[in-house]
Amino acid sequence: MRLLKIIPDNTNIGFVRVRHIAFAITALLTIAALALVFTRGLNMGVDFAGGVSIEEKFTSAPPPDDEVRATVNELGVGEVVLQRLGGTNTVTIRLPSPDSTDPAATDQMVEKVKAALAAKFPGATFSNYNTVSGKVSGELVQNGVLAVILAIVGIAIFSWFRYEWQFGISTAVAIIHDVLMTLGFFALTGFVFDLNIVAAVLTIIGYSINDKMVIDDRIRENMRKFRKMEMGDLIDLSVNETLPRTVMTSLTIMLALAALLIWGGHVLQGFTAAMMLGIVVGTYSSIYVSSSLLITLGLKPGFREDRKAASNAERVGPREG
Repeated sequence: MRLLKIIPDNTNIGFVRVRHIAFAITALLTIAALALVFTRGLNMGVDFAGGVSIEEKFTSAPPPDDEVRATVNELGVGEVVLQRLGGTNTVTIRLPSPDSTDPAATDQMVEKVKAALAAKFPGATFSNYNTVSGKVSGELVQNGVLAVILAIVGIAIFSWFRYEWQFGISTAVAIIHDVLMTLGFFALTGFVFDLNIVAAVLTIIGYSINDKMVIDDRIRENMRKFRKMEMGDLIDLSVNETLPRTVMTSLTIMLALAALLIWGGHVLQGFTAAMMLGIVVGTYSSIYVSSSLLITLGLKPGFREDRKAASNAERVGPREG
């Protein structure tokens, strides 16, 4: 029994002809994402900001933030940062690390917060807490940024040598766009940005590059097959040939992520949301950004082969009759 195909095999969508509109939209979204990151900032988790993160669960809807903040402030444990976890009765309370070098100081601070909240809000229960020192969090920030940069550079270099330099640049631009969209999303929503999200960003990069390599392979194959075809028509042909596979792969992953978002609990909420956004953005950038940018960068059918042939002809020189 054949399954219903969402995307027919013989699609003929003109992606290239709207590339200038796509480039403009991409540029606007990228600028907006950067503006959000620099103006609103990221809600850094304990992994990156350092300090203590306490999760408190309430029996009904959490009380107003001002009441919770005032209750904790009375303890004199430092500046309080609150975050409500959407769809749950859980509130995350972030506090600076205790000044004391005593290893038990953190446990004592957590016990004070637990007791104060339980007394003020009957039924409130302590879930768990995490703690990271400022030095460790600084190292984690550096390592996280370095991991993302090395991933992008490595992928760009691979595409350069595997195909042409134009593929390397277009791939790097598309992946940077995907990463910036993810950062902008977290700046907009206020989801906690921690090591789990760095893992999500690296996974998004891996998915995006897989999607782009499939299309790039087909473009290179068609460049050898159709040397007289216009580059725009060739890219449209290649993207349309891979479109059913691209869409079905994205939908399958989205279904799995939707189940994880619904039943995975609040701990995985940020990770799952980042992954779902990354799938959408990665598919868009593969089709409208990475592929169409090859035309702007001057890629021609048979580019590498023609260059090698011309070089060999110059070395050998004209044959004598």
